[in-house]
Amino acid sequence: MSSHSLARPATALRQNALLVVRASSSQFHTTAAPLGRWVRDRSKNRGVSAIHRQPKKDIQISVSKFPLPEPVLDASTRTAAKVDPDHGLWGFFRDKKALPTPEEDYKHGRPWTAAELRRKSWEDLQKLWWVCVKERNIMETQKIERQRLKPGYGEFESNTRYGQVRVTQRAIKHVLTERYYVWQEAQKIAATDPEVDLSGEGPAYQPHDPADVVSGKKLKKGKKGEKKKPEGPQVVDPIHEARRELLGEPSTESPQKPPAV
Repeated sequence: MSSHSLARPATALRQNALLVVRASSSQFHTTAAPLGRWVRDRSKNRGVSAIHRQPKKDIQISVSKFPLPEPVLDASTRTAAKVDPDHGLWGFFRDKKALPTPEEDYKHGRPWTAAELRRKSWEDLQKLWWVCVKERNIMETQKIERQRLKPGYGEFESNTRYGQVRVTQRAIKHVLTERYYVWQEAQKIAATDPEVDLSGEGPAYQPHDPADVVSGKKLKKGKKGEKKKPEGPQVVDPIHEARRELLGEPSTESPQKPPAV
């Protein structure tokens, strides 16, 4: 056996070892290995783009046969657009203006307090709440317009007014929460009251004392123009009598002493 035949296996082993070292020392990457052969792209919409105006080559656009409309640059020849003055979108603008002046935006009152709102009914609180919601929508619209136009004014006045509306809404929530707690306490008291029926069948208040029950008989009406005289002894008002004596007016009724207590 010749020396050349013995050297060939050793050379092949050195080449394989060199390939393994090169593969282990290659950089790490997450991309897929390249394909062994080129694969044809069979997508029919490849290269079609509406943004870059690249339609399909085998399709003819019908619009290309007709001239496109041109914008009217002269304002005097434009057709006036008809806008409904009572359109609902006008609710997002105050006095149909996109941006008010700082003086107009600063003209607002103070927020409602919880003590004042406790005297209001449910309907009044609901109306006031939606008035605040409408006011916040107007100010949000003005905020977007201010960011778009960048006039450089009105931001401080708008934020101040926005805070006042939020304080009013917070007070409304506070009052409604108080009423809810009172309603829960009333339910607990009514559950232990024998004169209150919470079953929903019949009247809720059923008094045990017959004197508390209002009779269904109608009261007799007197003649027209006739005043009903009060029953029982009349009580003389000392202040009223002193005024009569000071002015010298005659007493229409005979003075009577108040009943002894």
